[in-house]
Amino acid sequence: MNEAFSIGSTATGPLYKAVQHEIVKSLMQGEWKPGEAIPSEVRLAKRYQVSIGTLRKAIDDMVTANILIRHQGRGTFVATHNHTRQLYHFFHIVGTDGIKRYPDIELKSFIRGRASTHVSRSLMVSRNAEIFRIVNVVTLSGAPIAVDEITLPRGLFPGLTRGIVQQRDTTMYGLYQTRYAINVVHTQERLRARGAPVRSAALLGLSEHDPILEIERTACTYNEQPVEFRVSHVNTRNHDYLNDLM
Repeated sequence: MNEAFSIGSTATGPLYKAVQHEIVKSLMQGEWKPGEAIPSEVRLAKRYQVSIGTLRKAIDDMVTANILIRHQGRGTFVATHNHTRQLYHFFHIVGTDGIKRYPDIELKSFIRGRASTHVSRSLMVSRNAEIFRIVNVVTLSGAPIAVDEITLPRGLFPGLTRGIVQQRDTTMYGLYQTRYAINVVHTQERLRARGAPVRSAALLGLSEHDPILEIERTACTYNEQPVEFRVSHVNTRNHDYLNDLM
């Protein structure tokens, strides 16, 4: 696996993209695990038989995409999901003062079911595929501000139980990574205003049809493979959605 090989003769697009493809393939195969350093640019350039400039362009894009993280003077590492990364990259609800605070999460339900048409499209699984559906209440400073309904394909998370979810000592994305070697590297969100549905209204202390923000999020691992579909209902009476785009 570590032998040098040339990808220039087989690349059909920009050479740095072909290098990225090979690096991602190694990540998917577990050659470099989350939190581990990847080889130096010199070693990788030699391995793929490309220039340092081409290799650096490939790495730069993967750092921008939060797949890899550079630590000055230490090297480049595979990104890991910890509380800090979750807060600053994937959690976008803030108080009116704009300060980010880490939320508390309370598990409300964990059930097994079948994928609806909409969920199957979002997760790229068959209609009626087996899924896990998890409902969490998110609180900030003791006040419930969001309800998350998380849907996971059972095929990617074998053996997952309510106890595993409830007793985890990390974020949901951290759980995916540490227990199932699934690293979330990209999310896509759709936002809309709507009236609060009955269950979310009750959990948030609202009346049915009170205005809320609905967020549909699809979380993907390498090569844009969907691993989670999430619908969040957010009470924005005293909170805002803030996304610092880089």
